[in-house]
Amino acid sequence: MHDYDMIVIGSGPSGRRAAIQCAKLGKSVLVVEKGRRVGGVSVHTGTIPSKTLRETVLNLSGWRERGFYGLGYRVKQDIGAHDLIARLHKTLNHEVEVLEHQFSRNGVRTANGEARFTGPHDIEIVSERGDVKRVTGEKILIACGTRPFRPDYVPFDGNTVLDSDEVVELSKLPRSLAVIGAGVIGVEYATIFSALDVAVTLIEPRNSFLDFIDKELIGEFMHELRDRNVALRLGSKVDAIRIADSGHIVTDLSDGRHVTSDMLLFAAGRVGATDALKLDTAGIEVDYRGRIKVDPVTMQTTVPHIYAAGDVIGFPSLASTSMEQGRVAACHALGIDAHAPPEFFPYGIYSVPEISTTGLTEEEVREKGIPYEIGIARFRETSRGHIMGLNSGMMKMIFSTRTKRLLGVHILGEGATELIHIGQAVLNLKGTIDYFIQNTFNYPTLAEAYKIAGLDAWNRMTAK
Repeated sequence: MHDYDMIVIGSGPSGRRAAIQCAKLGKSVLVVEKGRRVGGVSVHTGTIPSKTLRETVLNLSGWRERGFYGLGYRVKQDIGAHDLIARLHKTLNHEVEVLEHQFSRNGVRTANGEARFTGPHDIEIVSERGDVKRVTGEKILIACGTRPFRPDYVPFDGNTVLDSDEVVELSKLPRSLAVIGAGVIGVEYATIFSALDVAVTLIEPRNSFLDFIDKELIGEFMHELRDRNVALRLGSKVDAIRIADSGHIVTDLSDGRHVTSDMLLFAAGRVGATDALKLDTAGIEVDYRGRIKVDPVTMQTTVPHIYAAGDVIGFPSLASTSMEQGRVAACHALGIDAHAPPEFFPYGIYSVPEISTTGLTEEEVREKGIPYEIGIARFRETSRGHIMGLNSGMMKMIFSTRTKRLLGVHILGEGATELIHIGQAVLNLKGTIDYFIQNTFNYPTLAEAYKIAGLDAWNRMTAK
């Protein structure tokens, strides 16, 4: 007999979903969280904080209204770090309260402290004060998430040289910012600060970025960034980062250029937060980035009764997919059939402007040799776009010319992460271009772009 049917290490999206799923099936569950409050990285330093900062910036800066009132328009003239943090803390408190209530309502027990394995079924929980509690679980889910990658050559100080966890607790706003790493996190923060009229330089050692996004969309995105004076330094590695006598941060690049900024954000990757778990005691290995390999269908590790889910298993590292992974792991662990996840899920990048995509990119369609046609809609073509003062934003849809089926939807612009779900539904239901041609959309809405893009593709298809 074990103390619990399931022990969940971590209370982020995958951990919470797994714990509640187990509890609803009548099982005893313990969630171990090393942070002072439940929620994990998603609530305290990752998904929710970055999106809250984004929304606050867009509201206070008047970004959404500048199409009408000009680039100099602001809702609040002098925006300080305290303006951003105030809303952030209020949002985080609400998120934690909701999660605590969900755990309480479903009978999920929680323990505060750092977990580590002392055997395949045995967990030791060490509190902040050093108290030790030992528990056993019949099944165990590792949902500890990730932490920022912090290489030795970066002089982190928590004040002017920051990682992506520290940036949500800014004491002041910089006049200029260098961002190293043009992944999802780096791009999001670079564009959020740019919306505050901070001079931003985005540095990426590769010649391209966000390679899983349709290249036409990235081309449009890069044009928008350059149009608002975001400096892109692609294809240049960082040789050194140093603090000048003036207090500025100087980033030396391999091409001989130097980037000087008030503040530097290092956002080049994350690593699994597994170093303190003593996974070897349970017979589990991790890769060079601290990630755990699992069966993609069951979420089982190499040890059958131990599961892993969420960012700690790597791609796609989305809160939405992590939740589903947690649910699938819980169901499999308890011998319950879990419905298979849908073939297509949406990616959402909360940059300014937003990017969201689902299905195949044009590059992937070409690689598969599928005859296709595309349809494009510009948000400025919609009445809702006129009302909102949008000068940019686009939707791209890809259809098979042989079957007329929708193959992919790619959106750049205001509301992209909300609009994508229409396309996702049609994709997973194996719908065709007929849905967009024959259906009626609310008027005036940005969703009209689906009809515009559908008609654009239809006209190209019938003209051949």
